[in-house]
Amino acid sequence: MPQYLNVFRDESKLDINYVPQRLPHRDRELRLLTEFFDFMLQFPGKMSQRVLVVGEVGTGKTALSQRFGTDMVREAANLGTNLRYIHVNCREYHGSFFLILQHAVAVFHPNFPKRGYSAEELIRILMQILDDENAYAILTLDEFDSLISREGSDAVYQLTRSQEARQNKPQRLSLICILRDISVIDQLDASTRSTLQSNIIDLAEYSKRQLIDILNERVVTAFKPLAVLEETVDVIAELAHSENGSARFGIELLWRAGKYANAENSDSVTAESVRKAVSSIVPAAKKSDLAYLSMHEKLFLLGVARLFKDGHKARVSLAEAEQVYLIACEELNTKPHSHTQLWKYLQNLSGMGIVKTEVSTTGPKGRSTLVYLPRIPANDLERELWALLQEKEA
Repeated sequence: MPQYLNVFRDESKLDINYVPQRLPHRDRELRLLTEFFDFMLQFPGKMSQRVLVVGEVGTGKTALSQRFGTDMVREAANLGTNLRYIHVNCREYHGSFFLILQHAVAVFHPNFPKRGYSAEELIRILMQILDDENAYAILTLDEFDSLISREGSDAVYQLTRSQEARQNKPQRLSLICILRDISVIDQLDASTRSTLQSNIIDLAEYSKRQLIDILNERVVTAFKPLAVLEETVDVIAELAHSENGSARFGIELLWRAGKYANAENSDSVTAESVRKAVSSIVPAAKKSDLAYLSMHEKLFLLGVARLFKDGHKARVSLAEAEQVYLIACEELNTKPHSHTQLWKYLQNLSGMGIVKTEVSTTGPKGRSTLVYLPRIPANDLERELWALLQEKEA
């Protein structure tokens, strides 16, 4: 049987549900979350807490909460406190307050009857279980907006006020609510809002540099040594940054690129692997878009595609692109256009999203324009452009 190469060491480290031991660039938020709940370790039962974790998709809200929950449960056990962390994705339960509570109760009693109780009764049952087991719980409601949209203020009010009916009893249930947009809270009535808005952790979008750090940590744990090129990580970080700084998008793209490398029996994940992977997630330029380009725009883009065909380059200089453009013009016996005109072509192609540019200030020649293909596999692009140019010749 043929021997197939595999770039992965442990691809489970790229799974969306995997929570790494360390969360790069979320140390401050993790410390703040721990500070908010420190009383559960120092003085369990004395008070309850409610925290909102807010941020766009891919900012690490879920990973932050789950890392915190795992660490808190371990630390509480070391201190002899019975603490449970319960993470519920409200969207998975269609925003149903009843189903969410049913899941929380099932964490303690997996065979608890699924029918015969109201949501209000389930809250009381959950509190009774915590009393009986001398336990404390942090209930995290991920995709919290789904619960608000379906149930409105009543469900949230019942949760936040669940301790009030327990006069002179330990405060056993705390909440973390995860949502993308803090304005969703405005849908709640004033009294319910007042119970939630005291502690807010706002996660900013990741910068490109931060995304590179996050991706590099996953590369170390998920891939074999030297399987992922430095340029490859840079391209993925750039694409993830263009997707609102989404680390989730970047990690998924890294996994897909690895799959494309394996499919081609390559021992390394290249920039071309990334372009193939991203074209399977985000629609690339349509053939019709390429057809509407002028002849010399096609020739210039053909030269760019050829420079990236070997798959290892992430960026090329405009000067390199011009040289290959001149060769393409010779092939079709066409007089090349000026540098100024090529610059205009580059701006148009960039505006269409077919190529991207950036200015480099490194090197002996000072500032230079770099060009890269963000989303279209170079081989596919060359094939399409050459076919269109041949049609024109015919």
